[in-house]
Amino acid sequence: MAYRRGAGTSCGTAQPHGNILWRALTIFFLFAAMSFTAVPQVAQAQTYTISSFDVQGNRRIETSTIIARTGITPGQSVTAGQLNDAYQRLLDSGVFETVELTPRGNTLVIEVAEYPTINKISIEGNRRVKDDVLIQAISSQPRRVFTPQVAESDADKIAEIYSAQGRVSATVIPRIIRRSDNRVDLVFEIAEGTTIEIERVSFVGNRAYSDRRLRRVLESKQANILRTFLRGDTFIADRIEFDKQVLRDFYLSRGYVDFRINSANVEFTRERDAFYLVMNITEGQKFSFGNISTVSEIPGVDAAEYQKALKIKPGVTYSPTLIENSIARQERLGLKQGVDFLRVEPRVTRNDRDLTLDVQFVLTRGPRIFVERIDIEGNTTTLDRVIRRQFDTVEGDPFNPREIRQSAERIRALGFFSVAEVETREGSSPSQVIVDVDVQEQPTGSLALGGSYSVSDGFGIAIRLEERNFLGRGQEFGLTLSTAQDSEQYVINFAEPYLLGRKLRFDLGFGLSRTNSSFASYDTKSVFFNPQISYAIGELSSLRLRYNWNKSEMSQQDDEVNGAVIASEIAQGKRSTSSLGLAYVYDSRLGGLNPNAGVLFEVGVDAAGLGGDNKYFKTSTRAIAQTKVLNEEMTLRASFEAGALHWQGDDFSRAIDRYVLGPSTFRGFEPAGIGPRDLSNGQDDAIGGNYYWVARFESDFPLGLPEELGLRGGVFYDIGNLYNINNVDTTGANIVGADGSIRQVIGVSLLWDTPFGPLRFNFSQAVKKEDFDKEQNFDFTIQARF
Repeated sequence: MAYRRGAGTSCGTAQPHGNILWRALTIFFLFAAMSFTAVPQVAQAQTYTISSFDVQGNRRIETSTIIARTGITPGQSVTAGQLNDAYQRLLDSGVFETVELTPRGNTLVIEVAEYPTINKISIEGNRRVKDDVLIQAISSQPRRVFTPQVAESDADKIAEIYSAQGRVSATVIPRIIRRSDNRVDLVFEIAEGTTIEIERVSFVGNRAYSDRRLRRVLESKQANILRTFLRGDTFIADRIEFDKQVLRDFYLSRGYVDFRINSANVEFTRERDAFYLVMNITEGQKFSFGNISTVSEIPGVDAAEYQKALKIKPGVTYSPTLIENSIARQERLGLKQGVDFLRVEPRVTRNDRDLTLDVQFVLTRGPRIFVERIDIEGNTTTLDRVIRRQFDTVEGDPFNPREIRQSAERIRALGFFSVAEVETREGSSPSQVIVDVDVQEQPTGSLALGGSYSVSDGFGIAIRLEERNFLGRGQEFGLTLSTAQDSEQYVINFAEPYLLGRKLRFDLGFGLSRTNSSFASYDTKSVFFNPQISYAIGELSSLRLRYNWNKSEMSQQDDEVNGAVIASEIAQGKRSTSSLGLAYVYDSRLGGLNPNAGVLFEVGVDAAGLGGDNKYFKTSTRAIAQTKVLNEEMTLRASFEAGALHWQGDDFSRAIDRYVLGPSTFRGFEPAGIGPRDLSNGQDDAIGGNYYWVARFESDFPLGLPEELGLRGGVFYDIGNLYNINNVDTTGANIVGADGSIRQVIGVSLLWDTPFGPLRFNFSQAVKKEDFDKEQNFDFTIQARF
């Protein structure tokens, strides 16, 4: 026990430690209590019971509308958060400049200050863009509520219009002028700034083509000495994307399948008054077509027959356009053979060793999807049928995505619409599609004023009124009035591209022409009427069936003595011609296999005698071949044309019925400067000939000058002949040159592409001619529209 007691004594002797423990527990509980008392009590959210409203400051907006906008109903208990939501709803309505909500007992006081209404809108400081254009672009309108956000947005829209014209430094500031009755005048103050030009366009990474050649591809141009008239050198940001696309198309069409544009950087010059445009490109290697084959995965379809439909051959420069055209040919063949849902899949195999691409056209069966309908929207003037006839597909036909894409391109190519979107969506079932066509029309009429000058006809002026979508029917109508120093012409033209709903083009011309040339001893007057029907018989060829009626006469010029031939022809008076003709035309310059070369061939025959006074057969032919060499810097062109007149009947032909050559046909001579002539009565009358032929060889090339000047040089060589005067009344005449002789001319040209129009200066020298020929060593022509 003692032990225990000792033990207890021992515990007793440890009393100080027990006091420490007790104190520690006391302090702990004290701190715990203080901690709980230090934590603030959670405040109960204050609520308001709203039984009535007091709306103040509103003039235009009804009180009931404002109360409804808060979302609070009488008798509702609302919290401060709900009041804040009501405040925000009123502010977001966009009609109040300030809003204040104040609960007073059971009444909610709503104080508002309404935005003013716009009394009128004014544009100040604009000289380059008319008020009407800017007003149509903005959202603010008179008698509507003014809001600063909308005004700022409108200022940005106006600035974008100026930026699209190259005035990227233009600033637009919206200001208001307070008026009575809470109205304001909205004024847009514009500082147009100066046009920012493109000082230089350069390329990095190009080897196959020079900077000069690539600059000709782009829409953006370098600044030049004609910058006052030229708009192409103005910097427009959106144009850069277009330039990148056309540059990509340029290289791809020439076989550079790996071409890419790494960057297109636009930087300010040091003076910050112009831009540098630098395009960093990678050309890659040029590829040609290798093996071309066709296989069929459709039972019963002969691949060999489809292979024959292809035009591309091994060795031809690769182009995606040629692939697309080949697919179209094979699919058209499938339609003719009744193979529905035919799809042609090109499979390309790359051969890096010999830089060729093998193409295998695989004939497969596509999904069984039909066109349910074609919906057209947005056209207010243009008739639906004008748009529908651009589709080779109609409702119920098998759906062909490629054909729909081509139809969309044809709609855009009409030029009737500023926007033409063609999209497809699922129809009433998964096996049907609906084709949606959404268009926005644009003006299609134009009034053109033109000027011209030539050594032959002198100065002239032309006025042309043209409508390309006449009455919304897709027809063309034009009225042309042209007068020159020695000639004048008045013509009415009409064209129907789809005669009787078919791909037959019908052209009709009716007019009056007069000449009073200083190069002839007689005047002429003619009334003509010439309808024509054209239709395609192949991808690059067409036939033209034409009719021509005209009544013409020759008259003596004042104080002019005529030779015997011309005098007898003037004495014939008015004579009429009624002829029917047929012409075949083949043109590969735009749609051929080579984008740098092409051929035009045309041959025709006209027979007169279906009524009228004159009877004859007239045959004509024309051929032109051209190509570009030296990285497409130089153009080589060769042309040949010939004609033969076989006069029938007992009457004599006249000079205006026979061929008379001018500088546009044979350079180096005056109009009617070569061929048979009548020297009787002391005169020197050109009387023309029944047969002629002319061959022209020419080239144009850069002169090493900055290309923005638009100057190029050229050389040419012409050779030809004009002869034969059968069925000509030669009584009392003194004829020379009837048997003809070959003439040859060499010359140089200066070509200047200006904003006024293309100018051409020809300097020539006859290498071989006759003594009686009328040489013309200089010829200058200009044509312009303004």
